[in-house]
Amino acid sequence: MAIPSSLLTSAGLIGGFAVARASKHRHWGGAVAACAGLAAMETCRRRTGIGPALALGTTYAAALAGSHPLAKGIGAWPAVFTVTGATAAAAHLLSKRRG
Repeated sequence: MAIPSSLLTSAGLIGGFAVARASKHRHWGGAVAACAGLAAMETCRRRTGIGPALALGTTYAAALAGSHPLAKGIGAWPAVFTVTGATAAAAHLLSKRRG
């Protein structure tokens, strides 16, 4: 059984930020985030096809990019949790089998 894409996106966004902050190496956090994002896309692709997987990848990338300006307004961790929740919801919807 595959790990749900919503769990993978959440692990990537939260875990990636935590690794970057703890290690003080942003690229390590980026590697964690990238691996989890690609795994989430692959899980979604296998379940629902390439279109939803690409939409998930776009959503995930927008969350990564959007968390930075959002953090200036509400703080780093609140921003990460906000984009993670939105991305997990999108991942859940995009990964649902149609039928």
